[in-house]
Amino acid sequence: MERPKKKTVMLFYCEEADELARKVATQSDLIQLQSINWRSFDDGFPNLFIKNAHDIRGQHVAFLASFSSTGVIFEQLSVIYALPMLFAASFTVVLPFFPTGSFERIEEEGDVATAFTLARMLSNIPISRGGPTSLVVYDIHALQERFYFNDTVLPLFETGIPLLKQRLHQLPESDKIIVAFPDDGAWKRFHKLLDHFPMVICNKVREGDKRIVRIKEGEPAGCHVVIVDDLVQSGGTLIECQKVLAAHGAAKVSAYVTHGVFPKKSWERFVHTSKDVEKAFTHFWITDSCPVTVSAIVDKAPFEVLSLAGSIANALQI
Repeated sequence: MERPKKKTVMLFYCEEADELARKVATQSDLIQLQSINWRSFDDGFPNLFIKNAHDIRGQHVAFLASFSSTGVIFEQLSVIYALPMLFAASFTVVLPFFPTGSFERIEEEGDVATAFTLARMLSNIPISRGGPTSLVVYDIHALQERFYFNDTVLPLFETGIPLLKQRLHQLPESDKIIVAFPDDGAWKRFHKLLDHFPMVICNKVREGDKRIVRIKEGEPAGCHVVIVDDLVQSGGTLIECQKVLAAHGAAKVSAYVTHGVFPKKSWERFVHTSKDVEKAFTHFWITDSCPVTVSAIVDKAPFEVLSLAGSIANALQI
């Protein structure tokens, strides 16, 4: 069967995603960066302008979004709703981090599942000439969230794990790497993608008023243990896992998360200092799904950014 011809894509992007968008564009001559004037009226509401709107007609169009705070979602949704109505041949939204993904459950009456709220907002994107919008998301917190979207959006769930695997194989003594999961949820999400590595599974058990991290399965002694999860907020669980793994003889402990959220600069507790360098994480890998964090941790050990640019460029050809 003849392979489908690759398409030229007009890529628009929000201000936060400028660096990532430029990296995506370097992956292929078929990706053409476009411009939007992101302005505001005196009252603070957006005053937006899509440049060269007539050129969109009949073209494949994509928008690279970053919903880092509630303050930027409205202006980006305004553009996302407008682009497919300019007679685009197809429309793709790339939202690397789905920020309300961990708020998907209702445990008691009155809880608001904001993952469903955001999915409904994205499900209202107008249909382009080519049909429903494709929505590309990386390592969403719970796979069942695909059912929160209606049929006007086609969710494409991608993962950053191939970037991690590539980086691990570049390390010295890569044959002594063990992958650890901080809880059963992380194991369920990722173990099939990492099944050629030995594994350790941690969990939290209640002791009195405290929840203590324990090793449930596996033996970390003498190995470089890499803790894997989809996202990090305060980082407390990762730190507790590191302590337990080190106490059980791990030679080194590193971490990987696809989404380095780190509210209130919580990444600072992981930065190497002279007094605690022996206890610190050897490596802490994140992707560039959260641009605000990426800007903050530049040249700060142990952080290293694994870019999603190549993966996004490939997804735009699907």
